[in-house]
Amino acid sequence: MAELELRRANVGDAERLLGIYAPYVEKTAITFEDKVPSIGEFQNRILKTLRIYPYLVALKDGKIVGYAYASAFKERAAYDHSVELSIYVDANVRHQHVGRFLYDAIEDCLKKQGFLNLNACIAAPIGEDPYLDDNSIRFHEHLGYKFVGRFHQCGYKFGRWYDMVWMEKMLGEHTVPAPAIIPFPEMKND
Repeated sequence: MAELELRRANVGDAERLLGIYAPYVEKTAITFEDKVPSIGEFQNRILKTLRIYPYLVALKDGKIVGYAYASAFKERAAYDHSVELSIYVDANVRHQHVGRFLYDAIEDCLKKQGFLNLNACIAAPIGEDPYLDDNSIRFHEHLGYKFVGRFHQCGYKFGRWYDMVWMEKMLGEHTVPAPAIIPFPEMKND
């Protein structure tokens, strides 16, 4: 297996990232988005994220094979030290440690930025399902995320209902005063 490389995403990556994301929209309930966004919309999402949060891509043999990004957990100032994480990996390289590689990197960035609470909102099947399994839940458990709660039948896609599971991981001590948040673009590359 070729070595993975990591870099910051940019708007020029939108087409490739959308190529990874589209099958998740069209063929799975992993995302509750029901229409593939346009390239322009995806570019705007990347730009908005990079104002404060990390948006990282993993490359294998020079080709993007996955991406992960953080976003606001909630828009209120009291939640400033909490983020929600998202990750998508090319179906051709699943189970090749790309997800772990991306999560290790994004957690390191977020810790350096001063974020403390990582949250994952994960679609969960209700029994056997052709569009969704529990791999994402198990992936997060393996990385040290803890179950917080389950919302029942809150998502509807492909003519069926899905649950939503929330998981969390703490990156550090919750001190008083809280640490300052450093926007991602201002971080120094180590």
